[in-house]
Amino acid sequence: MELSTIGWNQEARDKILLDSDRALQGAVREAVETLDGKSRDEVYEFLFQKLQPQFVDFKPGPDLSACADAVANGEVSLDD
Repeated sequence: MELSTIGWNQEARDKILLDSDRALQGAVREAVETLDGKSRDEVYEFLFQKLQPQFVDFKPGPDLSACADAVANGEVSLDD
């Protein structure tokens, strides 16, 4: 077995992505419920602090910024 061929199967990849999405959704839900009226930077910092310990080598990108903007602007619907 070559090292370059070792990786997660598609089912595991899908589960990892689903778990990541749920972690982000949970953090955003909590931000909406607790940070009413806070600035975008405060929301971003909250989301970062919530998510960073859950992931190895966490590096936030534009998705986290978009979520912080949406929370700060009151644009997140908690309806499923």
